[in-house]
Amino acid sequence: IYQFHQRNGFACVLLSDVLELVQFLFVVTFSTFLLCCVDYDVLFATRPLNHSHVPERAKVTLPDAVLPAPQCARRLRGSGWLLFLLVLAGAVWLCRLVTALRRLVGYWEIRSFYIPVPRACPAQEELCNHSWQSVQARLLALQRRQPLCVPRRELTELDIHHRILRFRNYTVAMVNKSLLPVRFRLPLLGPVVFLTRGLQFNLELLLFRGPAALFQNTWSLRPQVKRAGARRALARGL
Repeated sequence: IYQFHQRNGFACVLLSDVLELVQFLFVVTFSTFLLCCVDYDVLFATRPLNHSHVPERAKVTLPDAVLPAPQCARRLRGSGWLLFLLVLAGAVWLCRLVTALRRLVGYWEIRSFYIPVPRACPAQEELCNHSWQSVQARLLALQRRQPLCVPRRELTELDIHHRILRFRNYTVAMVNKSLLPVRFRLPLLGPVVFLTRGLQFNLELLLFRGPAALFQNTWSLRPQVKRAGARRALARGL
C-alpha cells in the first residue's frame, strides 16, 4: 500500500515499468548500432569514402558514415564478445520483465483494495492529493473496524513504519554495531567507510532475500533465527 501510494497509482507504476524496459532496449540497441554500424573513419573525415554514392564533397553527413545493413550484420556476427554481451543483455532484460510483471500483479491486488473500499483509502485517481499520513490514518481506522491480514487487533503508526523500514532498520543497526564490513583502516588515510551500491545489493541479498536470509518474507523473521541455541549453526550456514 505504501509503495502504491508513493508511485501514484497503478497507471503510473505501469507506465514507469514499461518505459524502464523500453529505455533498456534503446540503450542496448543504440550502443550496438554505434559499435557496428558506423564507419568512424568516414565520420571524422580520415578516409574519403562515401556510402550514399553522392559525388565527394567536403562536408560529411551522418548517412555517409552509416554502414549498409548487410555489412553491419557481418560486423556484428564477426564479434564474439559483442554477441555474448547481447545475449547477456537479453537475459537481464527478460529478468527485469519477469520482475516487472510480478510486481504489477502485486500492485493490481493493491489497486483492487483501493477501489472497493474508498473509505479505507482514497481512490487511486486522488492519490496525488493525499499524503501518506492520511492514507495511514484510514488504514488504522479500518483495522479497528475490519481487521486486515495483520495478526494484531490494534495497529499503530510505529507498527506500520517498522514494516516499511524493517530491512533498512536492520541494516542501520548492524552498521552501528560494526557487524557489517563497511569501515576499513587504510595506511596514511586512516579509517574510511566503503559501501558501494554493488556491495549494498550483495549484503541485502545475503541477509534479507537469499536462501540463508534472516527473514522468511518482507517483515517476519524465520522462527529458527529467534532461538538463541540455533544462532551459532545459522551463522556458520550463512
